[in-house]
Formats: sequence, C-alpha cells, structure tokens
Amino acid sequence: MQGRVPEDLAFVVDAGGVITVWSDGARRLLGHEPADLVGRPVDDLLAARLPESALRHTAEGRPWAGEVALRHRDGNRVVVRLKGTPLLDADGGRLWLVTGTVPVYPGARDEHGAPPLWDLTLAQLPVPVAVYDRDARLVGANEIMTEMMGRSEEEMRGLTLWEIEPNPPFDTYDTLQREVLRTGEMIFHEEHGKAPGEIRPHSWSMFMSPLKDEAGVVQGMSATVFDTTEQYWARRRLAVLNEASLRIGSTLDVTRTAEEMAEVAVAGGFADFVTVDLLESVARGDEPGPLPTRTPAAVRRTAQRSVLEGCPESVVATGGTIGYPVGTLPLRVLAAGRGARHRPGDPELLEWLEASPARAQTVTKYMIHSVMMVPLRARGVTLGLVHFLRHRTPDSFSEDDLLLAEDIVARAAVSVDNARRFTRERRTALALQRSLLPERLPELAAMDIAYRYLPTGAGADIGGDWFDVIPLSGARVALVVGDVVGHGIHASATMGRLRTAVRTLADVDLAPDELLTQLDDLVIRLDREEGPEVRGAEEASGQVGATCLYAVYDPVSRRCTMARAGHPPPALVTPGGGVRFVDLPAGPPLGLGGLPFESAEVQLPENSLLALYTDGLIEAPGHDVEIGISLLRQALGGPAVALEETCEQVLSTLLSGRPAADDVVLMLARTAVLDAGKVRTWQLPPDPAAVARARKMAGEQLAAWGLTEAEFATELIVSELVTNALRYGGAPIELRLIRDSTLICEVSDGSSSAPHLRRARVFDEGGRGLLLVAQLAERWGSRQTATGKTIWAEQALPAGV
Repeated sequence: MQGRVPEDLAFVVDAGGVITVWSDGARRLLGHEPADLVGRPVDDLLAARLPESALRHTAEGRPWAGEVALRHRDGNRVVVRLKGTPLLDADGGRLWLVTGTVPVYPGARDEHGAPPLWDLTLAQLPVPVAVYDRDARLVGANEIMTEMMGRSEEEMRGLTLWEIEPNPPFDTYDTLQREVLRTGEMIFHEEHGKAPGEIRPHSWSMFMSPLKDEAGVVQGMSATVFDTTEQYWARRRLAVLNEASLRIGSTLDVTRTAEEMAEVAVAGGFADFVTVDLLESVARGDEPGPLPTRTPAAVRRTAQRSVLEGCPESVVATGGTIGYPVGTLPLRVLAAGRGARHRPGDPELLEWLEASPARAQTVTKYMIHSVMMVPLRARGVTLGLVHFLRHRTPDSFSEDDLLLAEDIVARAAVSVDNARRFTRERRTALALQRSLLPERLPELAAMDIAYRYLPTGAGADIGGDWFDVIPLSGARVALVVGDVVGHGIHASATMGRLRTAVRTLADVDLAPDELLTQLDDLVIRLDREEGPEVRGAEEASGQVGATCLYAVYDPVSRRCTMARAGHPPPALVTPGGGVRFVDLPAGPPLGLGGLPFESAEVQLPENSLLALYTDGLIEAPGHDVEIGISLLRQALGGPAVALEETCEQVLSTLLSGRPAADDVVLMLARTAVLDAGKVRTWQLPPDPAAVARARKMAGEQLAAWGLTEAEFATELIVSELVTNALRYGGAPIELRLIRDSTLICEVSDGSSSAPHLRRARVFDEGGRGLLLVAQLAERWGSRQTATGKTIWAEQALPAGV
C-alpha cells in the first residue's frame, strides 16, 4: 500500500457542533490557539460550506472524507483534506473526531509507498481507473480513483455510480456507462466541475471502454479518467484573450473602454472583482505627465465589475478620485511598470490594506484571497492601474494568470490611449468650433431668433457646421447656415474662415447670389492653397468644400431674398400654421466653380417662421432624407408656440433621443414688420433746391418722433448725402428715415458707382461730404440696388428715447 502522510491536525466536535478539543498540530497548521476555538462553534472555523457528501454522511452518522476550506487565524483560506470519524462519549452522545492532512492531488506519489497488489497492471496506472460489471456495478478501482471519489473501494464495490454519488453529473456518467455496455462501443466524454469532497474545479477527459471476452461478448467496462485541468484553463485563458481582442476598444471613449476590460475579465471567469483606476489626467483626456515620486498619485476609479451585483467589495464609487500614497504598493507597481500578484498576508499588500480600514474590512468580509495589480501602459506611458481580485474562485492567481492579465491590460491600454487622444483632439476641435460660432445673437427688431447647435456624438469627429445672424443696413438682417465637408480640426478651421468671409462680404451688402459666387471663389482658392501636406496625404485635392444658405430679410418691405449652394431648402411656416419648403434653386456646392447661383425672393407675412438647418438634422442611418423632411414638416406644423419650445419639439421629433450622427444646426427666425410710423420715405427731384427741402422734411420728421436732439447732425448728413446723389448719381433719388434701435438715414440714386472717402486739400471746394458723414455717424456704407445704389448712415438714438 502507498505510505500515508502523517495527520497534520486533529480536533473533536460534540453533538452540538462545538469544538471541545484542539490539537497542537491544528494550532501549527491554522494558527489558532486552543483558547481561541475551544468552546466555539465549528462553523467559525469554516471558510466555505462542507461538501454535500460530508453533510449527508454526518447527518447519517457515517464516516466521511473530503476537502474543506478552513479559516486561518490571519484570515487566509487553507484547504485541508479532512476525515470525520463518529465516536460515542460516556453518556452515549455522538462526538466527531476530525483529522486532516494537506491534500495530495491525483498523480502525486509517496516515495515510500507502493501500489496495492490486487492487480499490478491496473493499480500502477498513474491515472484513476475503475472496472464495472455487466450491470454497471463497481468491481474494483485503483487508489487514485478512490481518492478522487472520496470513498474506499470497499464502500463502493457492488454499487452503480448513481448509487455511489446520487448527484449530477453522475447520472450522466451512469447513463453513458450503460450505453457502452449495451453497444459495446467506447465513449469519450469531457467534464468540468468539482470532484466529490473537493472544492477546486477540475476538468476530466473520460474514456469508457467495453471489456469483452474471447467470444466478443461484453462482460463489463472500464472507466479511465485523465485530469485535463491545466489544458482546460489554458483554453479558458485563450478564450478570455480572444474575447478581449473582440470587445475591448469598440468605441473611442475612455470610460467605456475601461468598462469593457473589466467586463471581459469578470464575465470570462478570470477574476471575481476588477477595478480600473486611470490617472486623473488620462481620465480627463489630457496628456499624462510623469508619475509623481514625492506626492500621492491621483487616480479616478473609471470602471469596476464584480460577480456580485452592485460591486459590494468596492470601497470607492465609480467616478470617485483617490490617491496612491507615496511608497505604497500600487505606486510601486506603477513605477515598476510590471504586474505583481499577492495574497492578503503578504507584507507589502498588508501594508496597503492597513492604510485603509474600509479596504481591510472588505478583504476580510468577502474573503479576498488573491490579488493582482497590473499597470496600464501604452507607447511607453503609464495610464493607470488595474486590480484583479478573487474571492469566489478557489484557486489563487498563478504566474500564467499574471501573464494573461498583462496581455489583456496591454491590449486595453492601447485602446484607452487611442480614446484619450481622440478625446483630446475632439475637445480641441469642439472648443475651436464653438469659439468661431456666435456666443450670443444680436437683438433685432426685424425678427426673433432661436437656435440649437449639437456637435456629433463621441464616436465621430467634430464637423464644420456653422450659423450666423448678421445685422445689415436699413434694419435688414442676414441669416447664414453652412456645412463644411469633412470632420475634425481642419473642418472647424475652414468653417471659421468661411464664416469670417461671409461676414466680410455681408458688410459689402452683396446680394445673396453674388455673395455665394464670391464665397465659391474663396473655397476654390483654399483648395488650391491647401495640398495633401495640410489635409493629410490620404486626402486628394477637392476635399475643401461646403454648402451654404444665405438669406436677407427686410422688415420694411417684408421681402426675404435667398440663395443656396447645395444646401437643404429652408422651411417656411405661415402664421396660420401651414408648412412648405421654399422653392429655391439648389445651386452647386461651394468649391465646384463655373456654375451660377440664383436668388429667389419671397414675400413674408408678419409672424412668419423661417427654419434653416443643416443636413445632420434630416439625415439619419435609419431613414432617408425624404423621411427627415416629412418629420421636420410634422414638427413645425400646428399652432405657434415660443421659439425655444419649437426648437425642442423639432429636435425630439427628428432625433428621438439618439445621438447626432453628424453636426446639427437648427435656426428658427420669426419675422416682424417695422411699424409704418417708424419709416418715412420721400422722392426727390434732380434739382439742387431739393437739398434744402430734404433737410427741412427730415427735421420735421425728427421733431414728430421726439428726436430733436439729433436734428442738427441728421440735417447735415441728409444735406451731404442728397448733394452727393445730385452731383454724382441721378434720378430716381429717394430719401428714407428709419427709426429702429438706431436712427438710419438712407439716400438712393440711379448710379451704381460706389462712393469712397478721399482726403480734401486746403483749397478744394469739395471732397469733404462723406468725411463729414463718417464723423457724425456711428457707421455708414453703401449697397447696390436694382436701380443703382443706396448710401446709408446710422446714428445712436438720444439717451432715454
């Protein structure tokens, strides 16, 4: 027989489950003094439930054996193979003598022992073997098989597997054995689970072979079991690694990437609890700096996952910030750049746990028995630290587990760094884009404005959408919406250049079609100037392009003139609630060149609503543009409500809570009409005497408006502008005064020649008119009209008016 290992411990438990005797061997193995445990329930010693076979035999008063997890004095788990022997005390009550040894697993051989002699060939096989008769009843088993089953050969002989162990999966094994006996064919079966009396999971490959006599008649069968636990875990590790490759890095979001890594490790059964702590700078998307050596390292708990719902093991909430103190284990692991594995009793880890009573309490409460810390490093830069912990999985982390963890974390680190870089670039592009958009819209008498600007979701680059509201002369206002081709910082920069160009061209007061023509030329020049070295080698010429819609509304005439360059048409909502899209020539996108743009003029009733937008509003992966147009029509229809409410209604209808796939701009403008009492117009004859008459009429009108303080300056401006029209222009000549937020004076004539300031010499008789106007007015300018030009000047209204 094989030599036995001396018993390592012994203790006695009475019928009430109380420890009455505690041996010196038990003290040496588990660290508990007799005074600590004698008189206490045996349950205080257990670190896990007894095996089912032990519970059943104990209830029946029969001897039992099996592996049991006991609690060491230092809080660690110690797995011991125990044997319970029932005894009777002096009063006839039942006692249990419990003896135990450190388990010797299948395959281990005592160098002083020898195999049993019932069958040399069978007994000397280094794998579990059993033989069954024609009724599937055990005939014999070698010692390794009896150790694995947790019963002696005598206990099992003559019984079927189901009778020996009436628990799954032995019902399956019993069925398979009977199939072998019936068919005479060998069956191969693989199983993963716990052997009777053991708490560690194992993997077995079983060969069930028929035993035939010389006539070929099945007389019985043999069962040979091979322990394939290492191969099983190797396959599991490869499966976890494959899952990590597929799942980690599915988005360009730092937090989501960290969550994916934690999910893969826990869902794959690799760890029971995982935390991902990123350096605070990395969590924000900034460039990580060098690790601090004299101050604590600030980290943010970016993600954590557990086999227990709600991660009760955690002492830091997700999103919380903590510090790794100087000299502690986590900071040393970060500095070393290599992973490390520990048990709670290790001095380095113990020091880290004792620094936080809550952390130490959690380790004890959930019986965390194995810990790995692996730094997140990518491209030579440390990004954070990942903790892997086990408390439900019996086995501690092995060296192979550490290598697997480092491989998983290395893959995740590249994805985290990519996400961090993207976050930083996106934030930069968004800041640039917003800095180029208007911070607040001007107050206008011509219309009320409301808008929404939504950048793309985190999974895509920032686009180049823009909008603008530009006050023009004569109380008119220009509305602009545009969209630059491409994404990222380059698109935002191009958008800023185009927006500036539109404002400059609007100051010249060009008609919408002429403005788009000038803008088209600018885009073509930009494309020629910016080669692949600016946009990237993969981008060819022609990548600089844009669409644009430009509209000018006049609150005096209620006319709106519009032109578009490949942009979606504006929607018009009448005061009665009807919705239509303005029939406006589409025009080519900016940057094609050589094709004309056409304007259209629309007469707008008071309280009409114009909706200008970019294609991100009406285009979506789930539907085509026509569906988007229909949804927009639906959202804009109905009774008039406040513009802000209408904006929200439009976005909720078209986006339905989904993140925008492209930048979205929506601008709503409700038109107003300038009160007729605030506008006065006179037709002037081409006669020098008209100058005095014009001054007189302007003065009278200002008096009627209560603006007598402005009479002197206004009469001078009228005199100079009318004189200029008579001298350099021609019929028809018109004078118009507008009282808006400013006092506007306009003189129109039949000449298209633009005026310009010039320096008058001492003895020159003329040349000082426009110079005088420029001194008196806050701003002045000219614009082309269908019949000639208009020169205008604006003055601030007197205080209190």
